[in-house]
Amino acid sequence: MFDANRERLVLGVVGAGLMGRGIAQIAALAGIDVLLFDTRAEAAAEAPAAVGQMLTTLAAKGKLAADAAARASARIVAADELSAFSGCHLVVEAIVEKLDAKRGLFQQLEAVVADDCVLATNTSSLSVTDIAAACRVPGRVGGFHFFSPVPLMKVVEVIDGVLSDARVGDALIALARRMGHTPVRAKDTPGFIVNHAGRGLLTEGLRIVGEGIADFAQVDRVLRGAAGFRLGPFELLDLTGLDVSQPVMESIYNQYYQEPRYRPSPIARQRLAAGLLGRKSGRGFYTYADGAAVPPQAEEGGANVASAAALAPIWVSRRDAAARAQVLGLLAAAGAPIDDGERPHAESVCLVLPLGQDATAAALAEGLDPRRTLALDPLFAGGHLTLMTTPITDPAARDAARAAFAAAGAPLSVIHDSPGFVAQRVVAMIVNIGCDIAQQRIATPADIDRAVTLGLGYPKGPLAMGDALGATTVLSILEALHDFYRDPRYRPSPWLIRRARLGVSLLTPES
Repeated sequence: MFDANRERLVLGVVGAGLMGRGIAQIAALAGIDVLLFDTRAEAAAEAPAAVGQMLTTLAAKGKLAADAAARASARIVAADELSAFSGCHLVVEAIVEKLDAKRGLFQQLEAVVADDCVLATNTSSLSVTDIAAACRVPGRVGGFHFFSPVPLMKVVEVIDGVLSDARVGDALIALARRMGHTPVRAKDTPGFIVNHAGRGLLTEGLRIVGEGIADFAQVDRVLRGAAGFRLGPFELLDLTGLDVSQPVMESIYNQYYQEPRYRPSPIARQRLAAGLLGRKSGRGFYTYADGAAVPPQAEEGGANVASAAALAPIWVSRRDAAARAQVLGLLAAAGAPIDDGERPHAESVCLVLPLGQDATAAALAEGLDPRRTLALDPLFAGGHLTLMTTPITDPAARDAARAAFAAAGAPLSVIHDSPGFVAQRVVAMIVNIGCDIAQQRIATPADIDRAVTLGLGYPKGPLAMGDALGATTVLSILEALHDFYRDPRYRPSPWLIRRARLGVSLLTPES
């Protein structure tokens, strides 16, 4: 077994595309000799110069010393044949995402390299075990999943297949650290950590749009402004491209034997068939001009809405004292008339603050008139606000509530009735999937959160996100969703249930 910290280490990289070049770049900068091979001879021949140019550019920008760039460039050499890999200590494949191709490549490599040479696959969605099973020495095969662009995405998933020798994973962990990346270790399961954990944001966002609760731009605005995500699900789908994202959604769903938590949406399948891929095609969920998204039409407002606010007092539910105080503070800042009675006056607009429930259920539970009632998301009321109507909310009541909050300077979206609004249900799904990754012992709680924050750029890892809201709060949202839809998609993970009952952090590992 190779020592990742030995002074002279020779790494073979098969595949001279963007991913292979990125791996070669960080390896060379770490003092590792790199051999690059590609079945397209011109690609392999061009790759060292392309990486060298990138390193020169970094040096010119002051991000790298010129002599370090020159030394790293000199360490990358193109190989004409796989036979040149005979002296490699490790080979990483970064070729097409097809099982037969990867199996065939490793069988070819086994005829060339020594038996203690580690063979690592950069697969993002295929089973490491399936790849290793076709090898003569399956124990030396492990997963080494980088994210693009490799030099900037500082996380790498180290995957232990069923047949992998534990020392292979240990060596890959050490190598990742030598190359300046953060390794996270996972069992060989569909989606590993990052692609697995990402199901909550994307599939729940698609489901909300599919139910007609909100449009895609509203969903993105709420999740950015209220929950702190850098990109909403539809902005992210446009960035990665539906030709990439939709097959991954379908693959993970089918590899888990149609697990409802990962159920894809026909919306994405239809748009893929229409060629609406996202940025790369100039049109996806958004339209792009000169590489930038054309802003969608703003949500409704206007003078008629403002005048309505001056006429209708607003009564706020007393069921959540802390949330009520926060909402009353916003209304007071806007100078909105407030009905402070125990029960609302006949002319007042009623505002309920449900957790997990829809506006209809919350109105009926408090004996309120659904025609005069709206719901405000109390869990995410510190940034972008979300108002929700019942199916029979009077437009005048809706406009009065909207105008009151607009006068307070708060960004606002008005959506149709839904248990859990937008942010509650999406964040609850993200937390629940993270909990189930921990429950399955796919990775440690710390590695789950580390992988998601580095690999997906979420404001927090799913378990820390759950801790911030409170495990009992997340559990309540999921139970309400499950009761309403009667869909096993929303069943809470045992990891979440037990830690909510015990009152301990979701990041608490089992002893």
